[in-house]
Amino acid sequence: MRTGMFALALGLLALRLLPALPPVGWLLVLPVVALMLLPFRTYPLAFFLLGLGWACFSAQRALDDRLSPALDGQTRWLEGRVSGLPQQANGVVRFELSDSRSRQDRLPQRIRVSWQGGPAVRSGERWRLAVTLKRPAGLLNFHGFDQEAWLLAQRVGAIGSVKDGQRLAPARHAWRDGIRQQLLAVDAQGREAGLAALVLGDGSGLAAEDWRILQATGTVHLLVISGQHIGLLSGLIYALVAGLARYGGWPRRLPWLPWACGLAFAGALAYGVLAGFEVPVQRACVMVGLVLLWRLRFRHLGVWWPLLLALNAVLIIEPLASLQPGFWLSFAAVAVLVLAFGGRLGPWRAWLAWTRAQWLIAIGLFPLLLILGLPISLSAPLANLFAVPWISLLVLPLALAGTLLLALPWLGGGLLWLAGGALDWLFMALAMLAERVPAWMPAEVPVGYWLLSLLGALLLLMPKGIPFRLLGWPLLLLAVFPPRESIPLGQVAVEQLDVGQGLSIVLRTRNHVLLYDAGPRLGEFDLGERVVLPALRKLGVGQVDLMLLSHADADHAGGAAAVARGLPVKRVVGGETQGLPAFLQTQACVSGEQWEWDGVAFQLWQWADASNGNAKSCVLQVQANGERLLLTGDIDREAERALLATPLAVATDWLQAPHHGSRSSSSWPFVQRVAPKAVLISRGRGNSFGHPHPQVLARYRYLRSAIYDSAEQGAIRLRLGAFQAPVMARSQRRFWRAPVIDSYQRPVPAT
Repeated sequence: MRTGMFALALGLLALRLLPALPPVGWLLVLPVVALMLLPFRTYPLAFFLLGLGWACFSAQRALDDRLSPALDGQTRWLEGRVSGLPQQANGVVRFELSDSRSRQDRLPQRIRVSWQGGPAVRSGERWRLAVTLKRPAGLLNFHGFDQEAWLLAQRVGAIGSVKDGQRLAPARHAWRDGIRQQLLAVDAQGREAGLAALVLGDGSGLAAEDWRILQATGTVHLLVISGQHIGLLSGLIYALVAGLARYGGWPRRLPWLPWACGLAFAGALAYGVLAGFEVPVQRACVMVGLVLLWRLRFRHLGVWWPLLLALNAVLIIEPLASLQPGFWLSFAAVAVLVLAFGGRLGPWRAWLAWTRAQWLIAIGLFPLLLILGLPISLSAPLANLFAVPWISLLVLPLALAGTLLLALPWLGGGLLWLAGGALDWLFMALAMLAERVPAWMPAEVPVGYWLLSLLGALLLLMPKGIPFRLLGWPLLLLAVFPPRESIPLGQVAVEQLDVGQGLSIVLRTRNHVLLYDAGPRLGEFDLGERVVLPALRKLGVGQVDLMLLSHADADHAGGAAAVARGLPVKRVVGGETQGLPAFLQTQACVSGEQWEWDGVAFQLWQWADASNGNAKSCVLQVQANGERLLLTGDIDREAERALLATPLAVATDWLQAPHHGSRSSSSWPFVQRVAPKAVLISRGRGNSFGHPHPQVLARYRYLRSAIYDSAEQGAIRLRLGAFQAPVMARSQRRFWRAPVIDSYQRPVPAT
């Protein structure tokens, strides 16, 4: 039976690795074949096929519920009910609609929308809204967060922006939203949003700085309701009943063990309902229930059996859970503890066991964090050593008790005031630790080195006395110091990052790094911090030799400050020096400046008579082994005309389309003279500017230029000087990555 359950788990998990889902006909055949195999000795294969078939069927249903391509970018009036907890920050209201209806079109079951400057929205209300609908998509970089996978795992079938709307019916049964409003209204010493996150799982009110502190110290799990919180509450209830029974405080007529397990599970379910009972909370309740059942009846089966059953139960309830990093981290953390503490001879002292648990989890999760591309907190073992008991034994009980007693303001408010103060002290301690030991983003590691580091971690988790156990340290360190990519002399590794409606391109020679623009920043949404800086670290960049900012517009230079804070930057050059942070010490772009790095020639140009920011863009030409790349920023037609009188106006292999393909740029004389073999376009999907313009695309197509668009292909890598085809992030096939359909693909006349 265990073999069958293991095979079932493998079948359910195999969904994560599929480049495409099988045809619908095969989804009908798989369960039939599996049932035919069950009576024979091949029953593990039968269980595997059952798991794979169910996972694929569930994923296909989620894909079928996505917005129709014909409605992508269209504005429709629809009606729907607000579900979950709406979020409001920086003047933008974000919420989800369920049971959405439109008179003309079929809509997905769940739609996630944002409303710029919208009114207060409450959970449970019914609204009639004019929404510009889009298919679920997001930025796609080689090692970044895959928002498309995350949206599919949430079963969000469409995203959109609200243009207008009216409330049709007030909120009904919106008790969670009411509790949130009460929590945000109490005096919790400035930590009201933190208590809302801890009690209700609503982290929307936490400041960006708070999230940075939690990520740097590896304590995000403490403020996001997960298995740990559900387990903590049920564990406290179980321990309370067990303690009362041990010291004579529990009624003798009631068997304490069944009551302890039952009350603990009831507490877990109650907390889950309070937190919204989303998929992560459902997963936690299933795991807690199976552990309590094991404790009550099946202890002789060991600890691996309930863990395997919990894994299967979670994946059967929601097969798409395997697309979320949290799923892997939560089960891996439990498995690490089971492996580290199971089968030991003799108990450890409590303080020694707790200390060793933190270090063992750090070692065990290291390879997983590495392969998932997540930051690794070097201070996490120390931070969790005091943060977990502080939250578990002090903040969480006070917060839950205060929430339950909100009807008595003097008592509930007092408890929440104490909980907020305790949480604030914790944040102060974590902030000091994060400042001294920031999170580490390791460089990209080859698969072979990663497998060796995984073997090293497993060896270190083994008990003492296992042969070659200490060999785990050098194997683990192979991932810490991977081989550096060797770029041949005379070549440049170029990567246009997917930063939406903005621009950022990384150029690396053998010994030097140049960053052309640093991505956009809109309020606290800084893509320099979220995309550009992590990408540089993943590429193994330890220092930027030159950060060249074409001009000072926020979509090109907004992320420069975050990059400069995160990595040493030797020199900053800009087409505009005004409008940039003073600490960058930006030097003016000098037209005609030339230099050579590792056999690659670089040259700058700027229009001397430019009167506005776009026209002042600092242009960069790169030549490697006779292959040319021209980066133009946002120059317009007049600047292009001036560029035609310079030595840079020659046939070019790669051209970054001026101003994201705007109609005001890419004039026919310029395009004809440069005659690019390939064009790079960096823009946001469905942007309001209409980039790239159909006439501009027609000009490039007329010259048979290959067009590479970040909104279509994601990040793009090429090797200048090697005359090779580029690699696109979207070319890495995954079943959830549907092609994007928009005006870019429509035929237009060449003008």
